[in-house]
Amino acid sequence: MTITGEQDGATAQAWGALGGAPELAGRVRYRGAPGLGQGPLPVRELARATVGACALAAAELAAVRAGGGAADADPSAVDEGAVATAFVSERHLRVRGREPVNFAPLSGFWRAADGWVRTHANYPHHEAALVRALGPRSATPEALRAAIAGRTAAEVQERVYGEGGLAVAVAQEYGDPRPLVEAAGESGAPGRTLGRAPAGLPAAGVRVLDLTRVIAGPVATRTLGMLGADVLRIDSPGLPEAADTYADTGFGKRSALLDLAATSDRTVFEGLLAEADVVVTGYRPGALERHGLGAAEVLERRPGLVVAQLCAWGWDGPWAGRRGFDSLVQAGYGIAARYAGPDGVPGVLPAQALDHGTGYLVAAGVLRALAEGGGRALRFSLAGTASWLVRDVPAAGPAASGYAAEPWLRETDSGYGSLRYAAGPFGDWACGPSRWGTDRAAWLPR
Repeated sequence: MTITGEQDGATAQAWGALGGAPELAGRVRYRGAPGLGQGPLPVRELARATVGACALAAAELAAVRAGGGAADADPSAVDEGAVATAFVSERHLRVRGREPVNFAPLSGFWRAADGWVRTHANYPHHEAALVRALGPRSATPEALRAAIAGRTAAEVQERVYGEGGLAVAVAQEYGDPRPLVEAAGESGAPGRTLGRAPAGLPAAGVRVLDLTRVIAGPVATRTLGMLGADVLRIDSPGLPEAADTYADTGFGKRSALLDLAATSDRTVFEGLLAEADVVVTGYRPGALERHGLGAAEVLERRPGLVVAQLCAWGWDGPWAGRRGFDSLVQAGYGIAARYAGPDGVPGVLPAQALDHGTGYLVAAGVLRALAEGGGRALRFSLAGTASWLVRDVPAAGPAASGYAAEPWLRETDSGYGSLRYAAGPFGDWACGPSRWGTDRAAWLPR
């Protein structure tokens, strides 16, 4: 099996954005055949670089916890087949033999009077908002197609957004440059001292409060769970998660429901926060600030915490406060137009690479912050990852052939019944996910 020996350019870029020592980037090695296909953008290179940076960050934390320093980091080689399979984990999922529902009937590309629109209606409240915006006769794919065809793409976008739904006009040019990683604050206070970790579990004993949804944030936290962290996801009981989505991303964590507007639940949450080492959030800017849970507020109360925040469109600018998903950012950032077919219909990346890639970067950022002692906040966005993909990720040259997903597929029992799923690029989880929202809102004993 071939293992690359030269430093990978994209890995060096990702590692540098995370603040890692430049001389360590060359320690990441890749092997195996990738499976993300050829296309106009370097998706394979982005995918392996984000996983490679995460592998290096995990090795760095392991070295620090063993009493050494970053210079002692010795990451294992990253298998590109495992990376490719993990980046499309939602496609490989089978729930009791059934294929998952990844996109609802009203989610997709629709021709407008002057271009194209991408909608996202996977969640019932987003579907209802879409129908409110475009009229009751838009409740079927055929009717939605007709409702959009008579309007401009920008009109559809703004009408749907105004009702709380999700629609984005397909951009023909790339969006404005965005940073891959942003420092969002540093308290100067150290986090809890972490002792020596068991082999292969550099995040063992680390308590991660997971306030994320859908794919990018949950990929980050399931990765931290795979590396040993005690991950507890908290959701509002009024904002259900899609069962198939959680069956894919719920590995390596537990899931509980708390209503932060209820005094008793808020008391429980504050107790969890008081004993957390890491908080990962995946809501648009301002959403958690309304509950006093923005990065600045949390670091003021718990100066030693590591806080990692991610959003869709970036942390400033006119779209910062808008909801978004990978497919919408691809459309609004110019990627969908880049992948258009000969008939002009917009296309998509071979994976939801903005979601998955950002997820591994978030996990890497958390691991690096822990290795450096905690007490800091980091920001990530799908638009930042998109900006990196279209502008800076260098091509890696010809890839080995012979990719197959089967070596990386596993079966397990879960709260949803039997699952076929994709293992992670760093190994496997100890068990399948519980059902969403059914665990106790409490940390495991250390």
